[in-house]
Amino acid sequence: MNYGQFLNMVPEAVLVLALLLVFVGDFCLARTKVKGYSLYFLTLAMLVATTGVCLTSASADAFGGMYAVTKAGQVMKAILTVATAIVVIMAQSWNTWKNKLHEGEFYMLVISTLLGMYMMISANHFLLFFLGLEMASVPMACLVAMDKWKKESAEAGAKYILTATFSSGVMLFGISFLYGATGSLYFEDTAAQLTQLSNQMAISPLLVMGLVFFFSGLGFKISLVPFHFWTADTYQGAPTAVTGYLSVVSKGAAAFALCAILMKVFSPMVEYWEYLLDIVIVLSITVANLFAIRQHELKRFMAFSSISQAGYIMLAIVGDSAMGVTALMYYTLVYVVANLAVFTVISIVEQQHNTTEMSAYAGFYQTNPKLSFLMTLALFSLAGIPPFAGMFCKFFVFMAAAQQGSALAYGVVFIALINTVISLYYYLLIVKEMYINKNENPLPTFQSDNSTRLALAICTMGIALFGVCSCIYDWLFAAVIG
Repeated sequence: MNYGQFLNMVPEAVLVLALLLVFVGDFCLARTKVKGYSLYFLTLAMLVATTGVCLTSASADAFGGMYAVTKAGQVMKAILTVATAIVVIMAQSWNTWKNKLHEGEFYMLVISTLLGMYMMISANHFLLFFLGLEMASVPMACLVAMDKWKKESAEAGAKYILTATFSSGVMLFGISFLYGATGSLYFEDTAAQLTQLSNQMAISPLLVMGLVFFFSGLGFKISLVPFHFWTADTYQGAPTAVTGYLSVVSKGAAAFALCAILMKVFSPMVEYWEYLLDIVIVLSITVANLFAIRQHELKRFMAFSSISQAGYIMLAIVGDSAMGVTALMYYTLVYVVANLAVFTVISIVEQQHNTTEMSAYAGFYQTNPKLSFLMTLALFSLAGIPPFAGMFCKFFVFMAAAQQGSALAYGVVFIALINTVISLYYYLLIVKEMYINKNENPLPTFQSDNSTRLALAICTMGIALFGVCSCIYDWLFAAVIG
């Protein structure tokens, strides 16, 4: 075996080094007072280094083509790494408050999940993709159940791992069908076989079922309707920082991987997965919006919001073009900063008042005007209100889908536009609680720590700047077509 191939996996190698350093640091500093901040700064430094490595790595492959580096994939890794860094910053106050004894485990598990997502994005073989998916899913279940003294957290972890196991089984079943019909698990070889069969009008039911099962398995990971039933309970029970990580980083990685595989492998079967995708998008956006209106607990509310946002992210794939991939990456980037801003505020309130009920935010503006304002900006961005970044990312997603040109694509875009109005209504429910609803005993004024302020500052700058800096979209587009 040529071990020099590992040199082509520089971002993954840096993450493995980060994992080892955090492990050794946690072991050596276990009985010292500097443990927490040392591991915190070490993890942040390694994530920053990994981001730089991702953006500067050249195209390469390893292990006989099972692993392949693309420019678009490296940029997506950088986006996910930045999002992970924001989560680490946001989680620092929670680690100090409630997870002090297991802070090292938290950082190691976060790095482990990110490593699995890297493998998913660079996989060029179905088995390597599956291994990457499991590398991301198993540590994520540990993160969800990390608050072991909280019954809801243990329940959320059990639901997540059971659902992940079932979805992995469904996906493996689909992959076995694909292997049986094409004789290969390499993406290029499978695509070539599918192209040949499509030209001969010989697409078999076995291939169609393989596609459906594979899509269903990833649909669980992205929490698309009707594969979403685990989402609300898991989001509510998990620690808030982990919920934020699960809602943006995990979802973004799975969405990009599904997009790449559909366009790279299943492009000859586009007439099959396009209809499947359209149905799932419409269901995800509509059902999630209707259920979000009924929620009174903020983390469950954000769970259904994330399901709806997943539908919008998937809408970019309908166009089956470079513009669609760019729109997906840009949407993920904007979604990261807006969603994590909301979860940061939720985390602050939960730590200070031990509640995540929406009613607790009545009169929040009276005592915490700055936090109320920042949360309003984030909610407006998620709703797609101009001039915030969320409006531009929705616009690019709609344009990418409409580029397909069919009446069906126009119909899906129209339904998504109607649902944007519904989402605006339920996001404004939180704004109404903070600014309009009266409360004789509002939440007290909170003094946030430096890490929380830094996380909010990064997210707010992203919300304000990503929409007006057109060079970001151009840079992503250049990475996709490059």
